[in-house]
Amino acid sequence: MQVTRAGVDVETRAPTGQTNVYVLGSDPALIVDPATRSDELDALAAERGVGHVAVTHHHPDHVGAVADYADAHDATVWARTGRADAFEAATGVGPDRTFAEGTTIETGDGAVRVVDTPGHAPEHVAFAATDGAESVLVGGDLAVAEGSVVVGAPGGDVRAYLTSLRRVYARSPDRLLPGHGPTVEGVAVRETAARLLAHRLDRERRIHEAVRDGAETVPDTTTAAYETDLSEVRDLAEATVRAHLEKLAVEGSVRWDGERAAPAE
Repeated sequence: MQVTRAGVDVETRAPTGQTNVYVLGSDPALIVDPATRSDELDALAAERGVGHVAVTHHHPDHVGAVADYADAHDATVWARTGRADAFEAATGVGPDRTFAEGTTIETGDGAVRVVDTPGHAPEHVAFAATDGAESVLVGGDLAVAEGSVVVGAPGGDVRAYLTSLRRVYARSPDRLLPGHGPTVEGVAVRETAARLLAHRLDRERRIHEAVRDGAETVPDTTTAAYETDLSEVRDLAEATVRAHLEKLAVEGSVRWDGERAAPAE
């Protein structure tokens, strides 16, 4: 099936200032992550005959035009099983159908399969399809070609995120289509998954070391664990530290009561 990307300008913390919207198949097509409307996307949706609307997750920079495209094309709206209320709160429209791992959404050119990829958000999924002879994975905020992905409390789960990256590494699609930034292709898909895994584990090591060295609060731990200027992203860094402390506490590596951390005895 044909898989087409349209970048739309949207308020986002991503450096690109855009969210990638993907249209998969045709007559009916599936539109994924319609963050906002644009003339280009309107034309593409009309040309391909959008019949399904879905999102990788519920963050505001991915859902802003779900209701618009659903209404304009009388499309079937899909949401993650068990997350219908949260989906409606985020998008302003209730889902017509729900999906889970392995669910297929039928386009006029073949099936798109749902792949669970939680971590960045609890409901996060990816969409697997075939474009010509190539396997593709529409990955939302699972991975980016450059930089890293925020996995921050309260919605982020580092343990789940690492598992999702390992799933992508094992699947090794020909193309990974991220929610922000350029496509990742060929051997770079596995390299990107491995890079993000290593980055996340290195950040965890630094956070663990900070706690062992006496940092107790999230601000103190953040200052100790990051070597870069955090003036523009301090809130994201502290949310990331919280998520890592939650993981380390579950694994018994630190003691964490939600306010203060201490080395595990």
